[in-house]
Amino acid sequence: MYLTKVNYSEENAVDLLSSSLKGIIDDDTIVVCIGTDRAIGDTLGPLVGTILKKSSYKYPVYGTLDNPIHALNIYESLDEIKNKHLNGNFLAIDACLGSQSTIGNIQIREGPILPGKGVGKKLPQIGNYSIVGIVDKIDENNRFSFNNIRLSFIFDLAEAIALSILVST
Repeated sequence: MYLTKVNYSEENAVDLLSSSLKGIIDDDTIVVCIGTDRAIGDTLGPLVGTILKKSSYKYPVYGTLDNPIHALNIYESLDEIKNKHLNGNFLAIDACLGSQSTIGNIQIREGPILPGKGVGKKLPQIGNYSIVGIVDKIDENNRFSFNNIRLSFIFDLAEAIALSILVST
């Protein structure tokens, strides 16, 4: 279920996102950012995590450029996080694939992230709530078109998401 859908480039995007997040983020919130810095399209989560950490965000944040949570370590990472925060209100953040017309959209959803789904992987889900940024379209092979994704675009998406989270608390 979508709580909010907005394109990052809209003038009031941060206001709309932060307004929705105010009803989600509480003292038990744990932010879990999924992705890797080894593929531009998948850096969204770690960029958001890094921005939040560098902004001294008051709640726990996992998944940064220095310590990403990705397909190779997701099982151990999520087990450790869940065991450390038994009653956590998990807010998961990840990049997502969509249609051409939805690229740049940020969606806040009730329910978990399904990491790797867009590229055919079955990985453990995480999140009471989730934020996804649509970074590219699904092509005929269900793979990212990495050559088409600009780091500046991913960074702008990450900034909008991080600022929304910071403003909402």
